[in-house]
Amino acid sequence: MSETINLLLVATWQTIYMVAVSTFIATIFGVPLGILLMVTDRNQILQNELLNKILGTIVNIFRSVPFVILLIVLIPFTRLLVGKAIGTTAAIVPLSVAAIPFMGRLTETALREVD
Repeated sequence: MSETINLLLVATWQTIYMVAVSTFIATIFGVPLGILLMVTDRNQILQNELLNKILGTIVNIFRSVPFVILLIVLIPFTRLLVGKAIGTTAAIVPLSVAAIPFMGRLTETALREVD
């Protein structure tokens, strides 16, 4: 029983580590992405429809790709960044890549709701 509890505690801390680091990275890159999506839209301060359409399309594509497929596609990139494709630290890369477009769209939507 004690070994099971120890394994559960280790796995819990690994999960907290992965989620915390991924959330931090997604916030660092996703919030500016959302702001950029907002300010480059039609009738905004930095109106640039081409940039807005390109960024919007990229965000929509990444948000629609299932995570398991994204995980597999990002294995070479993960190996390049982390040095391995399996493990707690390696899982942060695809988690972050999946969360950045979500955070960007969330930020854009929140800014649109401000009067």
